[in-house]
Amino acid sequence: MKRKPIIAANWKMHMTPQETDEFLRSFNRLLGSRDVVDVVIAPPFVSLAAAADATRPSENIAIAAQNMSPEPAGAFTGEISARMIKELDCDYVILGHSERRTLFGETDDYIQRKVSAALDARIKPILCVGETLEERDANKLEEVLERQLRAGMKDVNRSRADDLVIAYEPVWAIGTGRTASAEQAQEAHAFIRKVLTELYDAEVAGQICIQYGGSVKPANIAELISQEDVDGALVGGASLEVDSFFGIIKGAEEHVRDTTA
Repeated sequence: MKRKPIIAANWKMHMTPQETDEFLRSFNRLLGSRDVVDVVIAPPFVSLAAAADATRPSENIAIAAQNMSPEPAGAFTGEISARMIKELDCDYVILGHSERRTLFGETDDYIQRKVSAALDARIKPILCVGETLEERDANKLEEVLERQLRAGMKDVNRSRADDLVIAYEPVWAIGTGRTASAEQAQEAHAFIRKVLTELYDAEVAGQICIQYGGSVKPANIAELISQEDVDGALVGGASLEVDSFFGIIKGAEEHVRDTTA
């Protein structure tokens, strides 16, 4: 049986606390009660409390932080610890996003430390992996994905592996309007699951959710999620509008219902 899809909204540096409250109250009314897919919202740090308050009446929405420090506490100005986001009712944290890797110079080893710290705090990491356009054109897709996966999960033992979510994000398809074809997405996701099988075994690899992230829209979610190894989406720009994000969730739900009927 295929894994339950996770549709996650990465709001990046958008949405003030007030805007977060307004969005989620409207979104909650549309979402209602449903259990076909899991929904995750990742607002900026300053809006996490507002998101937690606005979603508290609902059991259908989980909250994620967009980043965190690997350090538990200390003289790290501007950083946020796992314990801090855990107290704000965060169930997930996005780690290793391509923007953190490319704009802020985060290395595979540094991201691995964050993954371990999140798991220790009982927060589920959404570990992002993906290649740049130059790496894809140089036929380095598999080399990049394997390096990022093996490094990011180096200290994750078998018993904790299924607490992770992997998000494949082709860097060339983020915010560009370009989307990997469903076949390209499946190819990358299947390779990721192959690496996970080598790291653990087929049973564990089969339990880990692998999301696709890269210009996901209501118009392409059904085709993407129809692929065998695509288990949801990490959504950027299209998650900033209530109707657009709800459309993605509906598209995913309709596909799941059609395939399980």
